[in-house]
Amino acid sequence: MKKKRGLKIALCVILVPVLLLAGYVAYVLLAYDRLPDNLPLEIMGNAGSEPVRWPESGAPYRLVSWNIGFGAYESDFGFFLDGGTESRARSRERLEANLARIGALLAAQDADLLLVQEIDIDGTRSHHVNELKALLDSFEGTALENWWQVFAQNYDSPYLILPLTQPHGANRAGLGTFSSFRIASALRRSLPIETGLTKFLDLDRCYSVCRIPAEGKELILYNLHLSAYTSDGTIADEQLRLLLADMQGEYEAGNWCVAGGDFNKDLLGDSSVYFGASDIEYTWAQPIPAEVFDGVDIALVAPLDEADPVPSCRNADGPYHEGQYVLTVDGFLVSPNVEVREARVVDAGFQYSDHNPVYMDFTLQ
Repeated sequence: MKKKRGLKIALCVILVPVLLLAGYVAYVLLAYDRLPDNLPLEIMGNAGSEPVRWPESGAPYRLVSWNIGFGAYESDFGFFLDGGTESRARSRERLEANLARIGALLAAQDADLLLVQEIDIDGTRSHHVNELKALLDSFEGTALENWWQVFAQNYDSPYLILPLTQPHGANRAGLGTFSSFRIASALRRSLPIETGLTKFLDLDRCYSVCRIPAEGKELILYNLHLSAYTSDGTIADEQLRLLLADMQGEYEAGNWCVAGGDFNKDLLGDSSVYFGASDIEYTWAQPIPAEVFDGVDIALVAPLDEADPVPSCRNADGPYHEGQYVLTVDGFLVSPNVEVREARVVDAGFQYSDHNPVYMDFTLQ
């Protein structure tokens, strides 16, 4: 009798975790979903504000792009998927304070257009703070207060139970575009993703397209955040090809095309030439193969001051330190009728994100 009871207990000890794991896997599989392609996006802000501003050919403009790392990546933050131990912002209060600093730094850039990636609108990792609202609140009293705004959801992830000590949870995040010019329409374009198990880490992916009327044509503004957690990085090449084809078509239609964001690619080809080699070798950010640009007139703009090079990204395997893997993955794409005057990285010291902001000064020809 005792042997049977002991066997039952042993079976329960084995079966309960197995059933829980099977249930969780089923939940993730059933919850996984992708938004449809060509999804119209809501245009917000600037209601009734006068006068409406329009871009003009020959005038200088500044575009700023920044992956804000959902507001959690202070300079000593190490993310668990990058080799660190942390998975969430350390507290709601610190997150909100960090977002306020991010907003202040963005407002100080004297920009005409802003592209912001990794904005959580509801997430376990970000203590369910609506970060889009927090950023807009931080813009109050600045020149950005009455700008036009578009938000494109990049992904809505099921609850991730890793790391077990503090699960990353369920998170909904996306791309924010902020414009001093009137945005007439906006669209979310779905990007290709891997089809294997890695898609549950990479989730959904997109870029947003905002159309800004000007002088009988349009300035087409793209906000992008390409895949990082993939098997070999080639899916980001496919994503880039789709974006480049889109931009090429708009350029051939006579429009100006400008894109910016996080490419998750080494935009300098070999960033170690400028920033030194890392004490650990990483392969997640490869150079963009030259053939990706075959057949298009769109040019890559990698922000760099060769006299004083500053990286745009650090590998968040732990606190920011000498010898940590740093590189430039954030940059821009332009059509031939856009003249680039300068492109640089803003040295924010990775205080508020694992990325530094980047900017590009340009004129429309």
